[in-house]
Amino acid sequence: MSLIHINILIAFTISLIGLLIYRSHLISALLCLEGMVLSLFILAALTILNSHFTLTNIVPIIFLVFAACEAAIGLALLVIISNTYGTDYVQNLNLLQC
Repeated sequence: MSLIHINILIAFTISLIGLLIYRSHLISALLCLEGMVLSLFILAALTILNSHFTLTNIVPIIFLVFAACEAAIGLALLVIISNTYGTDYVQNLNLLQC
C-alpha cells in the first residue's frame, strides 16, 4: 500500500473519530461526514486511475454527485433546525417535544 493511500485512510479515520467525539453540534457532525465522503472520493479516484479500467471512470463523478446532494440536504436541515430551535445542539432535537 502506498503512502498516499495510507494518508487518505488516516484522513478517513480522523474524520470518523471526529464524528464520534464532536457529535453535540450538528455542524461539526456535517463537517466530519463531508471529510469522510471526500476522503472516500479521493480513494476511489486513485484506485480507478491505478486500475486502468475505462468502464469505471464514471464512478468517482457519481460519488461526487451523491456527496454534493448529501451536503445540500445536510445544510438545508441545519438551516431548518437552527430556525426552529434557535441552536444546532443535537441534544435539543427530541421528537417527544411539541
